[in-house]
Amino acid sequence: QVQLVESGGGLVQAGGSLRLSCAASGRTFSSYPMGWFRQSPGKEREFVASISSGGGSTLYVESVKGRFTISRDNAENTVYLQMNSLKPEDTAVYFCAAGSRYGVIRRNSDAWYWGQGTQVTVSS
Repeated sequence: QVQLVESGGGLVQAGGSLRLSCAASGRTFSSYPMGWFRQSPGKEREFVASISSGGGSTLYVESVKGRFTISRDNAENTVYLQMNSLKPEDTAVYFCAAGSRYGVIRRNSDAWYWGQGTQVTVSS
């Protein structure tokens, strides 16, 4: 099993930035696609961004394109989500996820492993 631990959440004003980190266990991190999802109270968990196992391909939900950047450091078993120009509607618990080896993450069902989540709150 893969264990994932998120960090970096917090409270920021609209227009500010945060960088989320997700540390993964194991030595096979480089074979997993990684993704970020978010969930607000009363809403379903939604896809935010994903990155291929080698880091060569990325996907983003339309609402964060140009503002968020997903990246990974396979040497440190870590995936990041740099969030700029944050908006109040970005407020949510953000979850890190790992998918099937060499696969693609674009929806909840693509994820096989989940972190516990980290809270991001953006004030207006």
